[in-house]
Amino acid sequence: MKPLKTHKTFGGLTQFWEHDSEVTKTKMKFSTFTPSKAPRGALIFLSGLTCTDENFITKAGAQRKLEEAGLMVICPDTSPRGLSLAGEHESDDFGSGAGFYVDATTEGYRDHYRMYSYVTNEIYDLLQKQFGVSSISISGHSMGGHGALVMALREPMKFRSVSAFSPIVNPVEAPWGQKAFKGYLGSVDAGKTYDATELVLAGHRATSQILIDQGLSDGFLERQLLTKNFEEACRSTGVKANIRMREGYDHSYYFISTFIGEHIDFHASHVKA
Repeated sequence: MKPLKTHKTFGGLTQFWEHDSEVTKTKMKFSTFTPSKAPRGALIFLSGLTCTDENFITKAGAQRKLEEAGLMVICPDTSPRGLSLAGEHESDDFGSGAGFYVDATTEGYRDHYRMYSYVTNEIYDLLQKQFGVSSISISGHSMGGHGALVMALREPMKFRSVSAFSPIVNPVEAPWGQKAFKGYLGSVDAGKTYDATELVLAGHRATSQILIDQGLSDGFLERQLLTKNFEEACRSTGVKANIRMREGYDHSYYFISTFIGEHIDFHASHVKA
């Protein structure tokens, strides 16, 4: 781990890091906020399409609340960088900045685009070994909300709680998800194991109640995010989900910054005593 930048923030430290990833076989970047006292727990926050490790840490305004709650946050990048794979840099919804939090199986991508394992194994272990945190929760926005829900549903013993802002909840039915699954996994059908709605219907459960905030003025709601599909799946299977549809809010960090304090309180309430 190599620190790139450090900024004192509300008594704690906002930092930007680089390390050599064993999972992606590339250099990877992540950002952190650590409170002034030893953290009670950690929140992994996964960002969305076109984002980097810097978006949440600079735009969400979470540090004051994290300091008060005694939690740290770690924000991984959204894909490997520095590669030149076929089609990797041609669009903003596939390839660079759009790893979709899956372990790719297609030619070229399978060697590096393993963001599911990068987060659930490498980042998870790094939190424990480098930062001394054992109580870990997960959250995310848009594509990152998709990743957070999938990871919490598939690996409930790892994550104390899960929340999401504007998540892509049924990607096998959404253009973004269909493109990603075809490119990374070879088919849309293969993406069902990375689809929160499909996972709930198949019997997967998170450790905590699922918290979701979704803006009703979000331009991606009806075609890409498909919140109603997940809500119906949870209702039909008895999964506890608090899905809050927010009047007038959109897909932006203005929305996230408005409600991030409530999400931090939610995750703080699940930290192991």
